[in-house]
Amino acid sequence: MKRDWWKEAVVYQIYPRSFKDSNGDGIGDIPGIIEKLDYIKELGVDIIWLSPVYRSPNVDNGYDISDYKDIMEEFGTMEDMDELIYQMHKKGLKLMMDIVINHTSDEHEWFKRSCRGEEPYTDYYIWKKGKNGGPPNNWGSYFGGSAWEYCESRDAYYLHMYAKKQPDLNWENPKVREEVKKMMIWWLEKGVDGFRLDVINLIAKDQRFPDGEKKPGAPFGNMIPYTHNVPKVHKFLKELNRDVFSKYPIVTVGETLETTAEDGKKYAGFNEHELNMIFTFEHMNVDNGENSKWSDERFRLTKLKEIMNRWQTELQGIAWNSLYWNNHDQPRVVSRFGNDRDFWSRSAKMLGTCLHMMQGTPYIYQGEEIGMTNCSFENIQQYEDVESVTAFRQHTELMGEDPNYMMRCIRKKSRDNARTVMQWDAGPFGGFGTNGVWFALNPNYKQINVGSQVEDKDSILNYYKKLIQLRKKYPIIVYGDYESLFADSEKNFCYIRKYEREELLILCSFSESLQEISVPVRYQGRRGKILITNMTGETNMNMDQCQLSERTVLEPYEAKVILYEYL
Repeated sequence: MKRDWWKEAVVYQIYPRSFKDSNGDGIGDIPGIIEKLDYIKELGVDIIWLSPVYRSPNVDNGYDISDYKDIMEEFGTMEDMDELIYQMHKKGLKLMMDIVINHTSDEHEWFKRSCRGEEPYTDYYIWKKGKNGGPPNNWGSYFGGSAWEYCESRDAYYLHMYAKKQPDLNWENPKVREEVKKMMIWWLEKGVDGFRLDVINLIAKDQRFPDGEKKPGAPFGNMIPYTHNVPKVHKFLKELNRDVFSKYPIVTVGETLETTAEDGKKYAGFNEHELNMIFTFEHMNVDNGENSKWSDERFRLTKLKEIMNRWQTELQGIAWNSLYWNNHDQPRVVSRFGNDRDFWSRSAKMLGTCLHMMQGTPYIYQGEEIGMTNCSFENIQQYEDVESVTAFRQHTELMGEDPNYMMRCIRKKSRDNARTVMQWDAGPFGGFGTNGVWFALNPNYKQINVGSQVEDKDSILNYYKKLIQLRKKYPIIVYGDYESLFADSEKNFCYIRKYEREELLILCSFSESLQEISVPVRYQGRRGKILITNMTGETNMNMDQCQLSERTVLEPYEAKVILYEYL
């Protein structure tokens, strides 16, 4: 397999609003990020993925961009942005900008002119005449309500797959594509090292705009077959790659909803010339409800493993995986797939091990490296996220869902779980700033914070540092082939990596009780080297003296990685 710098890298995602406030206004900002670059460098990562900092009215926390070439005032200035790029490069860090090119804000100059019917902006967005006194079709938006909004000045409806203030761009218009390319080149010339492309597999739409299938009781039809992975998306991405991405030594990752491993091979295939990798959401849907993400059910490990194993084996040698448990849209993994009460530290380390030993580029979301947990609120008024608030209203008022049940679902799955501010120390406001927080601070910040873990050799933070160091030392962790073990077990996630004359055996318990596993014959009695384990007391043992018997016991949430060499 061809070696590439982005395959060997580790990415750290910053959600700037919640990372570090430098000026006391309660909102994280770019100078705050600059203050913490040494912390990120010491963690050992290579790339910072920066969530949107562009000018925006902030309807969807910056994912509604009103000016791609300006900075949101509360985050700082373009001079601050230039300084961030300079300081990052000085420290050997690369910057991957989060970019939204499926839609803009309705306050973007393109849309204002399009609304007025000014050329050449008339068809920069998707405009359709109404039908039977209503919208052009029955599609519903992700944030509730119709996916169409009427504009009186145009006497037509525009498409918005998200909030009504986020109109979708018309990628069928070559002028739109040229505008996007020029804008991305402008950022690359400023020195950014890549892009994370928001909902990129939605840029092509079925131009027939048919009605979607409606489920009983659902107010709107399903738009997904006509808006996600429409074949023409690959033409658009190949064009972007040819004219922009291929001209620079950058990293590109696409957020792609509703994708299969077959789709992944097309978007991120080594010979497809589109993207370096994609974010799939299949493994993030394992605890979803029947018709939406809102459920209070616990995930099934066999379902999670089936998905992760399939993506590992089907993309192997063909395309590249991204590896993540957390991001700004997902609940905290230690609360979701681990145990944030009785085995908080151990399960956080186990989950890190399980992910970072797979083939692909690992992503760490701010706070994951210290085991930050979900933050539960009493009522819907305490939530900030537009998706959560809209879902609560829609499910309780329109669909008759029990409000208490819906609150349990929101506490478990709300995007706000990821958006509480970073917990730096046990001081006022968790060290985030000097004058309050824009949204919320998890009450457990006095126990869970960076300051309490820096000097603790057994901390989650120092464990993550070691995971990253191991990846840089052992090519098998990056490039090794993948083989799953014990696929039917609901208690463990175990697998093997193979590369040249080495093998890694990765053992991860997802259980709160002891379990016995049958070690593959080729490892029984063979001397191996423990590269890392989350069991306190074993971290200082003679790492060359690991010999497993036929039946091996795993402690609750134990993780162990063993290297075998064949000379």
